[in-house]
Amino acid sequence: MIIGIPKEIKNNENRVALTPSGAQELTKRGHKVYVQASAGVNSGFADDAYTAVGAEMLPTIEDVYARAEMIIKVKEPIAPEYQLIRKDQLVFTFFHFASSEPLTRAMIDSGAVCCAYETVERADRSLPLLIPMSEVAGRMATQEGRYFLEKPRGGKGILLGGVPGVKPAKVFVIGAGVVGTAAARTAAGTGADVTICDISLQRLTYLADVMPKNVKTLMSSEYNIREELKHADLVVGSVLIPGAKAPKLVTRDMLKEMEPGTVMVDVAIDQGGCFETSRPTTHEDPVYYVDGILHYCVANIPGAVPYTSTLALTNATLPYAIQLADKGWRRACRENRELELGLNIVQGKVVYKPVADAWGLDYEPLTL
Repeated sequence: MIIGIPKEIKNNENRVALTPSGAQELTKRGHKVYVQASAGVNSGFADDAYTAVGAEMLPTIEDVYARAEMIIKVKEPIAPEYQLIRKDQLVFTFFHFASSEPLTRAMIDSGAVCCAYETVERADRSLPLLIPMSEVAGRMATQEGRYFLEKPRGGKGILLGGVPGVKPAKVFVIGAGVVGTAAARTAAGTGADVTICDISLQRLTYLADVMPKNVKTLMSSEYNIREELKHADLVVGSVLIPGAKAPKLVTRDMLKEMEPGTVMVDVAIDQGGCFETSRPTTHEDPVYYVDGILHYCVANIPGAVPYTSTLALTNATLPYAIQLADKGWRRACRENRELELGLNIVQGKVVYKPVADAWGLDYEPLTL
């Protein structure tokens, strides 16, 4: 198969979809790998590292899309890429269709085969291609929240872990999945007073056993969330319904009861956000205020640490990319239910129901 690795053009997206090591695994199987010039530089991988393992460099993003049968990316295509994607081309990347109707309709119109990292799902309901980036995003959510709590950055001026004789900051994490757990663990490591909530009592029971003693668990409800927000210094939203829009668990009216300078980090922004007042921001312009509450809603948080993120992402995606390349998308998805669940839009049809529901589109079950 002819595989293309374009350079990411989303704002401050420094990751690349494939490391030189990953490229070698594909080329030694007989596949042709084209990489856009300088695509890996910001992740720490020079062009020479790709050519040394048999990949070929192309000068422009247009060249990569024009030649490739399968495009492997990191983030969803943005408007300048829509017209580059052609009928029957396989695009393997994060899509997050439920957060963008223009992207959804553009991919329907393209006739491409869209396999989304975020909906590849194992039998145990875990999301193997989302997990490594969720681990990064969770740690980064606390790291960025701690930074913006500083007074010169617009926050309350509170040190997350406090000092002897001074209480630590209160961190409230909504959602106890991979992101929330990573955020809570990172905050706990600084000495913060952490509360994590979820609707799964089983998950909370597990976390109560394995988390440090400065992490408390709480059953998620509108009442409990409202009460915790009143005293929180840092709030991390980490709610996920695979492939669907995130529920709005923090409403605009709740902000009025919070203390000015509180920092809210919405990691669910890729799926529309779990705060009613969230809107996507960028690493270049990451924060804004609503009712005196500082919002951080960067849609590609792991892009800030591209070396770590690129290695972690390739570790997860490469085995699936090899299956798609070796067998073709139809056979690979027929033989691997995990990959089949990654198919969201196929040749003009929406085949993943949460995406159809998000935008009121026709849902057509896929027959492989």
